[in-house]
This record gives sequence, structure tokens and C-alpha cells, in this order.
Amino acid sequence: MHYPQGHVVPMHQHQHGHLIYASRGLLRVEAETGQWLVPPTSAVWLRPAVAHRLIVPVTLQAHGLFIRQDICAKLPTTDCVVQVSGLLREVITELTCTDYTAPLSRRTHLLGELLLEELGTPPPLPFHLPWPQDAQIQNVCHILMGDPSRDATAGDWASTLAIGEKTFHRRFLKSTGMTFGKWRQQLRLMSSLAQLMQGAPITQVALNSGYDSHSAYTTAFKKQFGQSPSEFAQRQSA
Repeated sequence: MHYPQGHVVPMHQHQHGHLIYASRGLLRVEAETGQWLVPPTSAVWLRPAVAHRLIVPVTLQAHGLFIRQDICAKLPTTDCVVQVSGLLREVITELTCTDYTAPLSRRTHLLGELLLEELGTPPPLPFHLPWPQDAQIQNVCHILMGDPSRDATAGDWASTLAIGEKTFHRRFLKSTGMTFGKWRQQLRLMSSLAQLMQGAPITQVALNSGYDSHSAYTTAFKKQFGQSPSEFAQRQSA
């Protein structure tokens, strides 16, 4: 699949499990339970019947595979983003190039078994942003999605919703499983990846993402993703 920047695939679902590997570009997957960002060399795993929408922040080349519902029990029990090793990448590429209108060869069956084995191994990557079910908290998150650098405090949002600040914190944590501060930081860091991939200077990305300095952004980025923004950007341009 080749999708241009800005392309949107409307909300839909599949009866089978769905694996989408981003070989180039960036993909955002939205579902009722959360959002996942899929950078290059990663893949998103979606269980059967999970309604989702696809958004393309940066021109995308992706490989998609459907996995029969009866064998999905061998795969992760939650939707997640996983690292794609060199071996898994080659297996995915081979399977997406297979002609499924013809009888499948023993090699194809073995590749399918290897795919299941490899997908059961990698731990989930930190590219998931939980989405609240609480309508008022959901509205706050929608606003922040449109402007991640918005610096309104929890107290400001509590006043907007006409509730106490402690109540806001409690409802946010209950609805997302994360504190307001942690959720907003994760949103900012995930949103910044598209800017890095488009070659924006790191200091500008930091300011656009709501950070006061290059160093503060770099520290948070490295803690979340295990690499610095410059290392991430270099790997995408390599």
C-alpha cells in the first residue's frame, strides 16, 4: 500500500486480525480504546473486529496482512505496536508478495508459521496513547490532539469543565489509565515524530511540541523511546 501525506482511511473493521508494517513513512491508527503511532521498522497489530481509522501524517509505504481469526490466539491479546526485526521484515515482505489465488506452497505455510512465532516474541513498543471514554475528558483530549503545545494546566481544564482540580485528575486517570501530565507528554512526543521525519530542526520541534528547550525535549524523548530525537531522525534519513 502507498498512501500520500494527509490520506485518511475511514473507520472500518475486519473479521480477521490485521498486521500493518510501515516500511517507510508514518501511520497513525485510531480506535475507540486508543491511538497508535507506527514509525518505520514497526508494525501495528489489531485484533479481529477492532474498529479503526488510519491517518497518514507522512507519506507511507506499508505492507498489510490479515490473519485468520482461529489462529489469532497465538498472537498478542491486546492491540499494540511491535518492533519489526530484519527477519520479520523479510517474512512480511514475502507473504505480502504471495499469490493467494494459487495453491499455497509448503514454503508459504512455513513462512506463515514463522510469522506467528516472531510476532509472539517482541514486546510492545511505547507508541500507544489510551483514549478516554468519559465524554468531558475525551473533549479535552480532542482539543489537545489539535494543539499538543497548548499549555493549559489541569487546573485550567478543571475550571473549564466546572469541576474541582482533584476531580479532574481522578477522572482523567480513571478514564485513560494515565495521569494528565503523563498523557499530555506522551501525546507531545508522539506528535513530534512527524516533524522529525520531515526534517524540522530539533529546537523548533521542541518548541512546537510545548517544550521550553532542546534539552528538555531530548531528555523526555530519550526516556520514552530509548533514543534521542537526532538519532531517530538520522535513522529515518538513512
